[in-house]
Amino acid sequence: MSSTPRKRPASDALVAGAVVAILVALVVAVFLTGAGNSLYPPAAATTQGRDIRGLYDIVFALAIGIFLLVEGLIVWSVIRYRRRPGDIELPAQTHGNNVAEIVWTVVPTAIVLFLFVISWQSLSRVDAISAKPDIRIHAIAGQFQWQFEYLDANGTKVATQLAPAYDTNTGAGGMAVPVGRSVQVTLDSPDVIHAFYVPRFLFKRDVVPGQTNRFEFTVEPSEAGQVFRGQCAELCGIGHRAMLLSVIALTPADYDAWLQGLIEKSNATPEPLPSGTVLNVTAEGVKFDTAALEVPAPPGITHDVDIRDGGGAVLAAKDTIDGGTSTNYSYEPMQAGTYTFFCSIHSNMTGTLTVK
Repeated sequence: MSSTPRKRPASDALVAGAVVAILVALVVAVFLTGAGNSLYPPAAATTQGRDIRGLYDIVFALAIGIFLLVEGLIVWSVIRYRRRPGDIELPAQTHGNNVAEIVWTVVPTAIVLFLFVISWQSLSRVDAISAKPDIRIHAIAGQFQWQFEYLDANGTKVATQLAPAYDTNTGAGGMAVPVGRSVQVTLDSPDVIHAFYVPRFLFKRDVVPGQTNRFEFTVEPSEAGQVFRGQCAELCGIGHRAMLLSVIALTPADYDAWLQGLIEKSNATPEPLPSGTVLNVTAEGVKFDTAALEVPAPPGITHDVDIRDGGGAVLAAKDTIDGGTSTNYSYEPMQAGTYTFFCSIHSNMTGTLTVK
């Protein structure tokens, strides 16, 4: 049985065109009204972050174009070739089309090659490490806190920052960096895998035990005075939530003054142990008489008191407090049984809570 082409009214093309126009209008409206902001990463604060953002914009624009093309063809096909009353025969069939096959092979290949080239170029710029950066910082990630060591041009430590998060009340803490200068960060971990992540840097770098990773960034001069919040982005244990950090962008002059103050603080004579603290160690033959020593913790080491049940589920998670301070925690009533109270920052600080 032969098939003959069926004629479709010209209004079909108009309807399909109208539907596609509505799709385009909706996409434009999403971005003009700001509703599409959640589809974008935060504004880049570094030169390297701007490179990543530019790559994202190109990929996103291509994705929107392909979406509109595919959805438009689907809508047009549904309307143009829909079945009508009285249609009892198949429309004319196309068996093979060299032009169509070449187009849908060449065009995607060209797009993929283009994305490969620009991605490679961006990756090379973002991962570039200079031999003589302006600033060198050694970041040590341990369960469950960051430590920042500031190095001179020869890689020698000149100061240590033990407060990784910025305190808005006191203006203390955080990893300070100067804007407009290249900052090279080396990353080390003495225990498990961590990750250095600051959302506005549009960048994450893992911290792997036994392997020193590094990266470099330059904060845009317009970001002077900003505080960028960051965190460990690898689940590293029960105190993972407390591994927060801050990067403070300062003008070069303010940074130099800040670093000088940190150097003086780091080189200051440490406070003596509290009066009455005595440590006794006796050598017996070729070994000491004790394998562990304890001294009071200095102010600045954070703690908390959380509670978990026998199955390991945390029933109460409290905010941390600095060493040398005190607070009152309150807990909801619990069923009779045995529970564990612990410090989420230090895995060895645990005890047993019995509810009768």
